[in-house]
This record gives sequence, structure tokens and C-alpha cells, in this order.
Amino acid sequence: MTTAATTRPRAFAVLFKDLDRWNPGSFVQSDWRWPKEFIKPLSTALRAKHLAVTNEQLIPPMITIRFDGEMEQRSSRSNNEIKGKLFLAHSGDVVYSKIDVRNGAIGIVPESLPIVSVTNEFPVYEVRKDDALPMYIKLLFRTEFFRLTINSMISGASGRKRVQPTQLVDVEVPLPPLPTQQAIVDYWKAAQTSISDAENRLVTLKQRVNDYLHSLTIMEPCERKAFALSWDKLESWDVKSSRASAFKLANPTFKPFGEYAEEATELTRPKLEPEKDWPVYGVNNKEGVFFSDYQKGADFNASYKRIRKDWFFHNPTRSSVGSLGIVPEVPEDAITSPEYQVWRIRNGLQTGFAAVMITTEYFIKLIQFNRVGAVKQRLYVENLLSIPIPEIPEEFQREVADEREKALTAIAEARIKVAKAAIEVEAMILGTKRVESCAIKCD
Repeated sequence: MTTAATTRPRAFAVLFKDLDRWNPGSFVQSDWRWPKEFIKPLSTALRAKHLAVTNEQLIPPMITIRFDGEMEQRSSRSNNEIKGKLFLAHSGDVVYSKIDVRNGAIGIVPESLPIVSVTNEFPVYEVRKDDALPMYIKLLFRTEFFRLTINSMISGASGRKRVQPTQLVDVEVPLPPLPTQQAIVDYWKAAQTSISDAENRLVTLKQRVNDYLHSLTIMEPCERKAFALSWDKLESWDVKSSRASAFKLANPTFKPFGEYAEEATELTRPKLEPEKDWPVYGVNNKEGVFFSDYQKGADFNASYKRIRKDWFFHNPTRSSVGSLGIVPEVPEDAITSPEYQVWRIRNGLQTGFAAVMITTEYFIKLIQFNRVGAVKQRLYVENLLSIPIPEIPEEFQREVADEREKALTAIAEARIKVAKAAIEVEAMILGTKRVESCAIKCD
């Protein structure tokens, strides 16, 4: 969340008797702009939970806390890989990382994860509902002022510095009456609704394209558990290739995707410009293509692939779960991993239509049985280009491409609105902006 806090002076004086520990960060003092009766320690709103996992055969999923405070389930792990005791947390509970809380790894367990497990490096707290709303606490955690306060509490040796639970609950924060907290939460949710409504336009469009493709296709070979093929129709002896061959036979008028697209590999050697900051992009099944970070040329040890606006690339090992996408507006020197497969539309398909089509359940299913390899299956460009697809009327393609552009414009506008709301919500929590529907004068 963008800060609305006042700038702190670079030089200041603090009496020895007022110091908690000997480091500059510990000099930070509370600067919330609320009346004193609303400034209380976090322990007022949080109650420590210590529910140990007792059944080792029924361990709930473990979680990862990202630096934006969001949580997601970790990949499956064997029970014997887990060291030490595990503890339970439920949706609505506060969980934080002792080490990474300074980077923002603190948040609320989402409703999508009713019960999870964590190690003792992740303290768990129940929100006292009579004193605080979980969503208000979540927004409080995202304020820059709270982050500055947390960073002032770090202790321990270099590289393993932690924020201990006793330190966290002693932090003083604004806890206004519940109706005031609700007003702040409602303001934030209203902004979030605008972006979810805009994003739903893309979801609806994707489903429409998915249904249309299914209407043109005999999908039986993708769905049957057993089927038979003549020897001369098999390209190789494995179930995936057999299913791919059966799909082609069932849909003889389909054309290889390679008639519309081609590989677009352009290698560059960032190491030749060691002082240059290279913009590196990645791809996943949530955001599609996204900016990862800037990396110094000297830090590269291999050639990377250039990318251009409206090109596409995918992760060959995770394309089967939707890790592919179209390149947005990027800098001229934008690059991606040499492992990723880069390609572009050549002719016969609208680029905007292709951008929607490759995210559909229909296309992901085709990817799944066109991969190659045994244990770690991959989808290389040549495998992608061999996938047969139906001919799509140009008018339908244009209609989809146009609707996609409108949806992207709506999403961009909604994100601007959300960014503005984030600044205002932080100001409300800090106490420098009046909370509407709130009789309390905060500043």
C-alpha cells in the first residue's frame, strides 16, 4: 500500500531511558494521528493461538506468505520432510513470518484455506472480534507506517533477524470503534469491486470462446479412458501421443497451430553489458506474462531471449496448468529466461483472439496430451505448433479481440482507482484523512 505518512527527519535525538534496544530502527516512535483513547497495543485485538497438529497422518496444507501479505498453499510435502512441531491456523487468523515480516510477510488466512498448518517460525493469532475486524487488521498491516515500525523491532544476528511474538503484540496501533473500522473496510472493498467487475469481463469472454471451440470439436478422444487406434496412426508408443493421434482423426478438418504461429527466438547476451539493468519477465498461470525484476548484466551466465509486445511465451514444464501468455507493452530491451518458449502469431489469427484462446480450458486440455517426455513433461514450440485447432471465422475473432481490448482498458482504469483508494485508506488508518460516516475527528 502506498504510504500517506509524513516524512520522518533523518536526524533526531532520543534519551537512553527511552531506548528498547541499541539500533537506529528502535528509535522509531508511534506517530498515529488518532485520539489517544484509540491507540492500543495489538494484543488488544489479537489472541495468541498454539494449537498443535496431533494427527501426523492428517496434516492440513502448509502455506506460503508472500511479501504482499497474501497466502497460498505450498506444494505437497512428505511428512518426514517436516522438521519440528506444526501448529494449526484457521481462516481469519493472523499469521506472520518471524524472519520475513519486515518484508511484508504478515496477513490473514483467507477463506479459501479453512484450516492450514505452520511451523513455529510462523506465530498464529486469533482476531478478537469484539475489538477488531480481520479485514481492518489486514489493511493495517499493509500500511507503510506499520512496516517501518516492524522494521524497528528486528533483532538477532545478520541474515537471521527476527521479530518475536512478544514484540509484535506490543506494537501500538489505532483501534477505533468497529463501525469506523467497517467504514474503512467498505471504502476499500468498493474499490476492489471495480477491478473484480472489470476482470470478470475477461473471465466471461474466455468462457464464451471456450464454449465456442467445444461446439466445433469432437472432444471424445480427450475424455475417454479407453480407445483403440491402428498401428499406422500412432506417432509414438505412449498414451499421450495416442490420444493426440485419436484427436486428429476425430477432427480431420483442423489445421496445425503452426499454420498461424511461428517460433520467435532472438537470443541476446546480457553479460556483454555488465553495468546495464536488464528488465526480466516471467510467466505464470495467474498473471500470464509479468515483470519480474531488473538484473545487472554481470549477473547473467547464459544468453536470454528477447521479447516484444504481442509476442507470446510459455513455461514448457507448467504450460499444462496455464503458464503461458501474451507479452504486454514492454521496454525495447525486455528479456526472458532461455528455458521459456517464445513464439508469435504469423497470419490467419487475430493476436487478441489467440491471447484469449490459449487461456481456455479447451486449449489447456490440448496442451496436456501434446507434451513430450516421461517424468517431467514439456511443451516445446514444435509441440505447440503441432496442436490442431479449428478454423475460426474472422468476424468472431475480431469480436473477441475487440472485447478483450475493452476489458483490458476497464481493468487498467480500475487499477488506477484501486491505487488511489490504497493511498486514501492508508491515510484513514494513519489518521490524516477523515473517515466518512465517522463522527470521530482523527487529526
